[in-house]
Amino acid sequence: MSEYRLAEKPALDVLEALGYQPLRPDAALAMRMEENRVILKPVLVEALRALNGIDAEDAEAVYNDLATLSDNEEWQRKLRGGYSRRITGEKQDRSIALIDFKHPANNHLHVVRQFRVAAQRPRIADIVLFVNGIPLVVIEAKSPLKATAKAEEAFEQIKQYERDVPRLFASNALNIVTDGITTLYGATGAPSQFYAPWPDAWPRKRADFADDLAKDLWCLCEPSRLLDLLAHFIVFETDPETGQKIKKVCRYQQFRAVNKAVQRVAEGAHRKGLIWHTQGSGKSLTMVFLALKLKTHLTLDAPTLANPNILVLTDRIDLDDQISRTFVACGLPNPVQCGSVAALRGAVKRGGNGQILLSTIFKFSGSREPIPNSENWIVLVDECHRTQEKDLGAYLQATLPDAHFYGFTGTPIKSTDKDTYARFSVEGEGYLDKYGIDDAVRDGTTVPILYEGRKADWAINEAEIDILFDRWFVDLPDEKREELKRKGLTVATLAKHPERIRLIALDIWEHFKQVCQPDGFKAQIVVVDREAVIRYRAALAHVIAADLEQGGLDADTARTNADAMIACVYSKSQEDNKPSEDPDIAAIRAELEKHYLDGDAEKKTKAAFKLFGHQPSFLIVCDKLLTGFDAPIEHVMYLDKPLREHGLLQAIARTNRTCVIKRPDGGEVTKPHGRIVDYIGVTSHLDEALHSYRSEDVENALRDIAILRNDLKEAHARYRAQKRAMKLEGLDEKTAAYALREIVGNDREDDWFDLQRLARIFIKVYGDLSPDPAILDFTTEAKWAAAFLRLATQVIAKDESLDHRSYSGKIRDMLEQHVHVTGLSTTIRLRSITDPEFADDFDTEEKSEAELQEAFVRKSAELRRVTRELVDRNPAQYGRFSERVLEIIRRFEAGQIAAAEGLREFEGLTGDIETEQGAHAELGMDENAFSILRIMETIVSENDHAALQGAAIAIGAVYAQAKGSQPAFTHMPEYLRSLRQQVRRILAEHDIGETKAIRDAVEEFAISAYGDRQ
Repeated sequence: MSEYRLAEKPALDVLEALGYQPLRPDAALAMRMEENRVILKPVLVEALRALNGIDAEDAEAVYNDLATLSDNEEWQRKLRGGYSRRITGEKQDRSIALIDFKHPANNHLHVVRQFRVAAQRPRIADIVLFVNGIPLVVIEAKSPLKATAKAEEAFEQIKQYERDVPRLFASNALNIVTDGITTLYGATGAPSQFYAPWPDAWPRKRADFADDLAKDLWCLCEPSRLLDLLAHFIVFETDPETGQKIKKVCRYQQFRAVNKAVQRVAEGAHRKGLIWHTQGSGKSLTMVFLALKLKTHLTLDAPTLANPNILVLTDRIDLDDQISRTFVACGLPNPVQCGSVAALRGAVKRGGNGQILLSTIFKFSGSREPIPNSENWIVLVDECHRTQEKDLGAYLQATLPDAHFYGFTGTPIKSTDKDTYARFSVEGEGYLDKYGIDDAVRDGTTVPILYEGRKADWAINEAEIDILFDRWFVDLPDEKREELKRKGLTVATLAKHPERIRLIALDIWEHFKQVCQPDGFKAQIVVVDREAVIRYRAALAHVIAADLEQGGLDADTARTNADAMIACVYSKSQEDNKPSEDPDIAAIRAELEKHYLDGDAEKKTKAAFKLFGHQPSFLIVCDKLLTGFDAPIEHVMYLDKPLREHGLLQAIARTNRTCVIKRPDGGEVTKPHGRIVDYIGVTSHLDEALHSYRSEDVENALRDIAILRNDLKEAHARYRAQKRAMKLEGLDEKTAAYALREIVGNDREDDWFDLQRLARIFIKVYGDLSPDPAILDFTTEAKWAAAFLRLATQVIAKDESLDHRSYSGKIRDMLEQHVHVTGLSTTIRLRSITDPEFADDFDTEEKSEAELQEAFVRKSAELRRVTRELVDRNPAQYGRFSERVLEIIRRFEAGQIAAAEGLREFEGLTGDIETEQGAHAELGMDENAFSILRIMETIVSENDHAALQGAAIAIGAVYAQAKGSQPAFTHMPEYLRSLRQQVRRILAEHDIGETKAIRDAVEEFAISAYGDRQ
């Protein structure tokens, strides 16, 4: 009841106040016609008639069309007005509106709680929002009393609903999870890490709302805002490397910036604006959303938006390609990439309305002739501060004198950059919209960037360059030293000193092994020039190979593996293949040719770098990949090149992308921050490098690693205080875990949740800081806390949700060694049912009561995991086993059975599971066909078993053939429909009834078992 009272009921009250009419579940069911349908039919029919002036028969035909539509992207297109059909008495198709976007009050809004959808695995959604009878938002409400655990449960339930009752999500715009205090939203199908808050209620203020729940639900669900989100702020982006489509919903800063700009265009008061959205926060998508709303503007009418022309400009070809790919991938209407000056000017001169052109600023170089009707053009300029250089901004202005200009930047604009402010900013306004570095870190859109200086003895102080040269090159022959001095002493000369590079390469490898390698993260090395790229590559490959050889590999394999870990990305030069009498120069040129990557090779290398478990692990660069290269897996940048101002900010932002790595053991590791390891002294002069920016724009561009040391002390102190308050100080991990059970039993569950939260924060900060020497004082406590949490979670929750897979690789390695030394490994290592040691716990003789209870706790966790995984495969086949596990645990906790008796029941249950897993072999069936048989048995239990078996084998063969011929069949609605027809024929041939129920249940299983998502 606490969930209803504290989360669900308050949400319902807010939604009703926003205009959603509450419908009781039974009333909604009557409108749905059947429990496995989700559209409120009479509501939709009435809305269709009112919005389109059609009769009931035609409206019902539209309903029948929509009721069979299962593709979310196709639903999105139809909801936005992309649906047409032939109406009775008319000679051609006409557009059919499903929603009135411009007049929200003309739509029917409903909210239904406890919305049950029938399926093979029926599910009940807490709250569903409907517009014109179409379900658009699913809300999962959880009690705020156990916020951390319940948030995870809410995400799991949303995922479960999406899997088990996909009909409810076919037309879905977004999902929301809330505990009445915190509210997060995410796109249909989005993993939990992509759910986010909506903190800014622009254009309103937080003070306008009674509480955060009222503010959050207004932001996301107020009818006009929800329709705006649906119309303009949802895209399906195709990953160019995998071909997979990913649904994306805007973040609040994108919604805010786009609407500010569109409002300005619509009003015509100002014709420009400057938008800073920091790198990694989705600036390219902001431009997509803006172009989409300018192009379609479904929610508003304005003469200036009748059918505008949009020109998107960048200042580099690679950025032009990147923006173009994003626009095309998001399905924006008719984007045209102009690859030449003539094509661009021709397209602009042709006029016509509704064009979207993509090009570079350089196409306007030298252009002075104004384009007619330029007031119809809206120009979006990426990295706008760079377009004002070399008179390019003036040429652009001369060519399109009356256009709207909106400048976008991923880095702050210098306070001294008068040209950029003049071109794009209204006087006195500064930024039309700002989403700065701190905003992105606070929201989790990017990770903070920490920096550390390394190798002080070999740092380069430009003011002392002559002194350093004489010190470092003292061993060179006099004539060689004089030759270098004649060429001019530069930072590059010193940076490429062979001994310096050798020592730094060794330091990079040792640092990388401890910070990146345990979890599979990767690194970029930035050096002064192409020669340095080659020298670093050789030094690093030598260091890695020597280490691998010391670890037991033979020399050839070690060298091969080391080479595979490193890739170099640089531009080609005409000098590379020229002969030279200088052996050093000749050798460098030969290596530059050897390691150069052409366009295709570079593309493949960058794609492999972005993938967990693939090589390379290092990219060595000098100029390329310092901007516009997004690789979330990049954790560290080793910096050995002087960078300044924008160059520095853009380069270090390569490490600020969020990343979650899914490991083979099922665990996940989240990148805690980006790291800049500075070998050349850039960050020691950071204030000087950034002084030309407004201080509030760059104050946290980089954070000294000393901040993390203070965070560790603070996290440790808070955790220890809670541990002492619960009187667990001085106990070993096992004793403390069982003492905790008594504490929780005395109504102090909140104390346990506080300790769990504080311990996890302490462990995380410890792992983030490792291998910094500052962690050494806390290592013993971190080991205790990590082992204790795993034990206590099993003892309290009879589960393994906080097992070692939730930790980073550094913590896992430390913990595995610790539990082995302390003898705890047998207590906390959860085993598979196929493990030879799995049955050891069932031997109850000569065990103390404490040992029996310990064995029962372990078996509870192991069997809950086993049955959960089996139920995910086929609930009809394994659901009863999961229920038996939970029932045995319930009886034990109620004192109805002792630990020994519970273990005997678990032993019997294990035997039954093993029998069920081998039953297919006895019948001569494969596993999937046998699972289909079990599904049919639950629906038509009275049928002849031989007929069911024959049908199951035939149906399994149909889906197996589909998998072989069309691996992506689960994403092909027409092909799935043909498979359903084949299944229906097979059922008819075997005289099996309930065909629709069986077809639906079997298809849900087949999508998981035979599809490309398994």
